[in-house]
Amino acid sequence: MSERHNGIIELNESSFSSEVLDAEEPVLVGFLAGWSESSRMIAPLLESVAHERAGEVKVTAVNFDEHEGLARHYGVRAVPTLLIFNRGSVWHQIAGCITSRELHSMLDLFA
Repeated sequence: MSERHNGIIELNESSFSSEVLDAEEPVLVGFLAGWSESSRMIAPLLESVAHERAGEVKVTAVNFDEHEGLARHYGVRAVPTLLIFNRGSVWHQIAGCITSRELHSMLDLFA
């Protein structure tokens, strides 16, 4: 079972497929790490998107350190990295910080 924290679904290897790959709606996946200042900076943006776009885009997070296999599978080498999935495939990848405006503009392409 996936946990929710501030509107963000926390993923692991067992929940990734059902929450992301099988999702009907676009899914934003944030690969984050607690030790990363940039991850801590982007977390409020993800929370905001989760609330503002509820029902339109699913917002999820993966702990980079705890789920290295997922990170490796999707070529994530730095945190934060955001992946936008649509119909089970990665449609866009963003490494590093991003502004709210840039993220919403990208999500508008999929939602």
